[in-house]
Amino acid sequence: MRSTRIFGIGAAAVSLTLLAGACGSGGGVATGPEEGEGEGQEITIGLIPWEEDIAVTHLWKAVLEEKGYTVNIENVDVAPMYEGTANGDIDLFLDTWLPITHADYWEEYGDRLEDLGTWNDNASLQLTVPSYVEDINSIEDLKGNADMFDGQIIGIESGSGLVQTTKDSAIPAYDLGDEYELVESSTPAMLQELETAIADEKPIVVTLWRPHIEYSKYDLKDLEDPEGAMGEAESIHMVGREGFGEDFAELNGWLGNFTLDDDQLQALETAVLIDHEGDEDAGARAWLAENPDFLSEVMGDDAEGLEFAS
Repeated sequence: MRSTRIFGIGAAAVSLTLLAGACGSGGGVATGPEEGEGEGQEITIGLIPWEEDIAVTHLWKAVLEEKGYTVNIENVDVAPMYEGTANGDIDLFLDTWLPITHADYWEEYGDRLEDLGTWNDNASLQLTVPSYVEDINSIEDLKGNADMFDGQIIGIESGSGLVQTTKDSAIPAYDLGDEYELVESSTPAMLQELETAIADEKPIVVTLWRPHIEYSKYDLKDLEDPEGAMGEAESIHMVGREGFGEDFAELNGWLGNFTLDDDQLQALETAVLIDHEGDEDAGARAWLAENPDFLSEVMGDDAEGLEFAS
């Protein structure tokens, strides 16, 4: 399973229910800072079960707690994430993919959100197979080879931009609709299918995205996309509720300097999701301890005195 096993599907469902109730009741999670910077401020960060979001959310949780913030993490699905942030029940979300993957959510809620900038500009949606699957190197190679994959493309959540792009763009572009069923399940279920197939060295094609920790764990092959149906590289944005920049001016300044390149993100994900599986906070702190120059670049003099060594 992908690293959402850290939280468990049941926990996600509980958080989803709680957040939905908060949105419906007009109450919600207590957010916003108290007087002063850092010490005594409380912030709620939304988290969807995507590896890069888990990694960077816990990175910032570790940093903010060292600076005196009280950090609450709400683990929910992508749709209630945007609704909750737009309604002010969530202060910050670090994993908005634009201009394609989360375009529908941005169109619906963007006028009630603050775009806080991008931290990675090389995100991409993929159809992927294990590298041992020979003779399948392009999405167009899938046509006529459905029997090899039991007629299935294994997807993630039905409301995800990745599934919608695969369904509405890639499958029609390559005329795969009569041969393949796009299985809409969940990210953990997709990753379980992928890892089981790899253990048995069986062919499988899945919806995946870069950056992703699975590329560090396994030898995978993204299928070429000559039609451009899966879209171009995207940017990962940070978004806040209305008033975020004013209410969290100190943090907003740090986020303006926050970037991770692909190598840094892969190392962070490895520390958080593999080396410290089950203890994401420890993994984030370990990575921060090994990369002291990173926070100096992001926070300047505000990084002085921060200590993450265990």
